[in-house]
Amino acid sequence: MLSASIPTATRKEVYRRDGYRCALCDSPKGLQIHHAVHRSEGGSNQPQNLICLCWKCHAAAHGSRMPEYPDYITPEYIEQAVVEYLSDYYAENGQEWYPFGDD
Repeated sequence: MLSASIPTATRKEVYRRDGYRCALCDSPKGLQIHHAVHRSEGGSNQPQNLICLCWKCHAAAHGSRMPEYPDYITPEYIEQAVVEYLSDYYAENGQEWYPFGDD
């Protein structure tokens, strides 16, 4: 069964992995954890499916329009950037990126 909440140790691991900054815009402000593959689509609470985003990038990832962001920053754009970040990170560390799993 999949757990709904992300364990504190996992959150800390993701913040540390991403350098305590938004993985997309590099901001250290208002950090939140985002699922690359949504839980409703089978995504896990494992670090391979989690990324650190600032509140603005996180809101944009879920469809909120940030007036200061260019028009091309859409949920699809952010989804692609998140997948690229995570898959590249794990490939560079000799691992296959796999956001699904049993938590």
